[in-house]
Amino acid sequence: MFTVDAHLDLSMNAMEWNRDLRQPISAIRDREKNKNDKPDRGNGVVNFEELRKGNIGLVVATQIARYVAPDNPLPGWHSPEQAWAQTQAQLAWYKTMEESGELVQITVLDELEKHLQQWNNTEAHDQKPIGYILSLEGADSLITLAHVERAYHYGLRAIGPGHYGPGRYAQGTDASGGLGKQGIALLKEMERLNIILDATHLCDDSFWEAMSHFHGHVWASHNNCRALVNHNRQFSDEQIKELIRRDAVIGGVMDAWMMVPNWVRKVSTPQFMNCTLDILIDHMDHICQLAGNALHIGIGSDLDGAFGKEQSPGDIETIADLQKITGLLAKRGYTQADIENIMHGNWLRFLRKAWK
Repeated sequence: MFTVDAHLDLSMNAMEWNRDLRQPISAIRDREKNKNDKPDRGNGVVNFEELRKGNIGLVVATQIARYVAPDNPLPGWHSPEQAWAQTQAQLAWYKTMEESGELVQITVLDELEKHLQQWNNTEAHDQKPIGYILSLEGADSLITLAHVERAYHYGLRAIGPGHYGPGRYAQGTDASGGLGKQGIALLKEMERLNIILDATHLCDDSFWEAMSHFHGHVWASHNNCRALVNHNRQFSDEQIKELIRRDAVIGGVMDAWMMVPNWVRKVSTPQFMNCTLDILIDHMDHICQLAGNALHIGIGSDLDGAFGKEQSPGDIETIADLQKITGLLAKRGYTQADIENIMHGNWLRFLRKAWK
């Protein structure tokens, strides 16, 4: 089934992990087998070949570069200017992949419809460019508000104002506090340009302030449920209900610690914790019960988002295995129409409404 994945850190993998995503997964893993500079070396699951095998023809692909103040222990860049430069290197990689025929950028409705028509014709997918919508995960790299429009002109269509820890425009995971004047001004500029607000990673204070001030289109590209895994990275039922009220779509994320409780990094394994794609369906189903329908969930896998097979559902060998979700949904009693909406239809409906 045609599939949309609303969160993949493709350029981060290329530019910081130094992975050539045109190579087979086996080749990428082999080249990393003796490295330990990253937690997931040798365990990658995402490349262009596996995306095509899985009929994942449209993705939301990120730029990401965090600014960290002197007292911030998180990894990141020491100035917004350096962070901006990093996102521009990532942008250059996306453009190079377009030139090589691997990717095609989608920025407006006509481009979306054309891509869907071309991807879903009867020809094989192995030579077709994968469509990508550009999103910025964490807004720290936007040096000034004028950079928002600059980014819009090169194709940026979604922004998550926060990431991990305190940020320049919002407070993210494991932080607290509101947006402040700069964050509210960012939301106004996003609304003016019709840039989608990605509510993922906003701490509770910043989330509710953003909901109060932003009147544009909102999604959550990769988030699960706090009721099932009690952590501030997850959404509470009240937050999920607010997103449903805003006609948002929430992408189910496949980082194991957000799927099962009591995960211990570098100790727990998917097999020991019984972390499988069926657990992801538990999170999706919880949102469906709150909504009373299956119109607000989709896939936002975050696969290879600084983790690999060691911290993914145990039944994923590569991202192509997202196709297993269709059978799991059917076993839970979801109709064919529901399954099509979850795999692609909800994201496409959202984009058609946002871009009409």
